[in-house]
Parts: sequence; C-alpha cells; structure tokens
Amino acid sequence: MCVCLQGYDLTGITETWWDSSYDWSVGMEGYRLFRKDRQGRQRGGVALYINDQLECMELHLEMDEEPTKNLWVRIKGRAGAGDIIVGVCYRPPDQGDQADEALYRQIGAASRSQALVLVGDFNHPDICWRDNTAERKQSRKFLECVDNNFLLQVIEEPMRRGAMLDFILTNKEGLVGGVKLKGSLGCSDHEMVEFRIFRAARRALSKLTTLDFRRADFGLFRDLLGRIPWDKALEGRGAQDSWLIFKHHLLQAQERCIPTKRKSSKSTKRSQWMNKELLGKVKQKKEAYRGWKQGQVAWEEYRETV
Repeated sequence: MCVCLQGYDLTGITETWWDSSYDWSVGMEGYRLFRKDRQGRQRGGVALYINDQLECMELHLEMDEEPTKNLWVRIKGRAGAGDIIVGVCYRPPDQGDQADEALYRQIGAASRSQALVLVGDFNHPDICWRDNTAERKQSRKFLECVDNNFLLQVIEEPMRRGAMLDFILTNKEGLVGGVKLKGSLGCSDHEMVEFRIFRAARRALSKLTTLDFRRADFGLFRDLLGRIPWDKALEGRGAQDSWLIFKHHLLQAQERCIPTKRKSSKSTKRSQWMNKELLGKVKQKKEAYRGWKQGQVAWEEYRETV
C-alpha cells in the first residue's frame, strides 16, 4: 500500500520471512516482483519490486558456488541513459566466512558495471564510516571489500536503536541522493529509507573524427608537397595569400595520405592515468590509515607510507 501511494519505481525489502505459502499474496499490481527466500530458515529473505514499465532482468552472480540469498537485477536505461544494476542483500549476524566471501565476489562482479546501487541489511553495527574502521574481523573484511571495489556508502544516520545496520552502496558519486529516513513500517524495528537514483545519460557515440597517423603514408605526403614549385606558386604573394595557398596544398596532401578515424568516446569508471600500480598504492594507503586508527601501525610508519 505504501509503495503504491508513494509511486516508487523500486522497493527493496530485507528479512521478508517469506516461503512458498506467500506466493498468492505478495504480488502487487503494476510491479514485477523478484524474491529470494531463505530455505529451511524462518527468518531472512529479500525481495525487490520494480515498476513494470521498466525493462529489467535478474542477474546470477553466484559463479558456480552455493547461491547466497541476495538479489541482483539489471534495469535497462531509457533512451540516452545507461543501465543500472540494483542489488538487495540480507546478511545474517551469524553468517560464516565462506558465505561472506561469496558475497564479496558478487559485489566485486557487480561493481564493475557502469552504475551500481546496492541496498540491504548487512549487520555490521561496529563499523565507523567516518573513520573507515571496525572492531570485528568480519566487519573489517567487509570494509576491505568496499574499499577494493571503490564503493561509496551514502547513509549517514543510524536507523536501528542507534546502530547503522542498513547501507546504501554505490560505485558512482552522485548516482544516489535525497536520502531520507521515513520511520518504521508496521512492527519492524528498522526504519524505511527513501532515496533517488539519478540516472546519468549514456555518452552518445562520438561523430567527431581525428587523423589516424598510425596508418599515414608519410613518404607519399613528402613527395606530393615536394612536387610543388613553391617559389613560383608564392611569387609576388603577400603573407595571407601565401598561407592560403600553402594550406590548400597541405590539406590536399593530407586528404590523400592520412586516413581518419572516429574519435573514441568510450566511458570508463576512472581516469586513464589511474593504472593498476596507482590503485595498489591507494589501497596500501587506506590499509595503513586503518591500521593507524586501530593502533596497529605507528604514526611514523603510516606517515612514511603516505
């Protein structure tokens, strides 16, 4: 009812507690439902309602391992806009290391997309996002996954008894905004979170052309310009006329000897100068900072790393 009244395009739910007995009652007119229930467990489960006017498909990122109860859906962008991957995750407080590693592999695969929005209850209340630190080993591993995939966490206020368990993660700055806490729904002890996804326009295919010097025939180019009797061609000409004559012959030779190519407009997630070596150094700096904040690394060692 709340979804219909607010007119949301997407609604993610964690801890649905659904099983096959709910099949007849969880559908909603005007929305397509994706869901994953926790088989053999009373709690858990995730669901995602998507406006049926949006073209979408479920992705399977398990990579031949035991499936985790997380949803990944690709939503096709409208004309001029890129696709977005939306993920919904519920991580139980007692989840083991093997399931955590499977989740991290899925996050890594999804974060390579152009636009990712991942929401869910991750049950890491000890994470301090301001300092990028955590007390428990599992939470530190989660922070490492977030850092390694260059994700941003956009929720700033605690939502459950002073703790922050629910996160919104994205791989693109400015993709998510307008985050608001909307209070609890029914008997839930979690707060609803409302936010907007700003769908950036996909870069249009470039129609600009540039000279392809790698395929140029410079021997012919020099020969063509060498055949012109420049003394006679420029005799009695002023500077402007001489320039126009030279330019005319130059462009004629260029057209014959140097082919053109379409200028690349391929979109990338990071700048070309940010190579693998620099990414490794950024990661090393973050790890040193985290170690210093946790008292595991001396200030001198951290300063030397930076």
